[in-house]
Amino acid sequence: MFSRIVMRLLGGIIDSERRRVRQKWNRLLPTGEYLSDRWDRARMLDFGARTSIYDSSVVIGDVKVGSDTWIGPFTLLDGSGGLSIGDNCSISAGVQIYSHDTVNWATSGGTDPVHRDRTTIGSNVYVGPNVIIESGVTIGDGAVIGANSLVNVSIPAGSRAWGSPCRIQSP
Repeated sequence: MFSRIVMRLLGGIIDSERRRVRQKWNRLLPTGEYLSDRWDRARMLDFGARTSIYDSSVVIGDVKVGSDTWIGPFTLLDGSGGLSIGDNCSISAGVQIYSHDTVNWATSGGTDPVHRDRTTIGSNVYVGPNVIIESGVTIGDGAVIGANSLVNVSIPAGSRAWGSPCRIQSP
């Protein structure tokens, strides 16, 4: 009985918040987004001031994020080998950033260790939707990474890069 009452109350709160968000921003979000605050979540993770991260994002291990960075929904931040993201970055929806891989571990039947390597994203970086960044990559300050790219090499500061695999593009 108690659980039904709680579920009805919670359902009412969520429905009310859905209507408010839909009216104000014309958005309909996954349920978890109505129950958590993106800025509070970033503070709980010790990310920089005014940074936000969606409830649907997965954060693993040692992840450091600077100030004024937006981390979109359905992202994966793997800090198992160390991950740092600078200030004023935009990490779009669906981005996966890795600092480890299990290729050698899997193909050796588990006898080789998991590979871990620090991944670094500078400040003022834009990472487009659905980008995958492999472990050990460094993306320099002011770089732009186009949507759906596989970043398996480091990208210098100020570069515009896209593709699968990602390549620096001429202006």
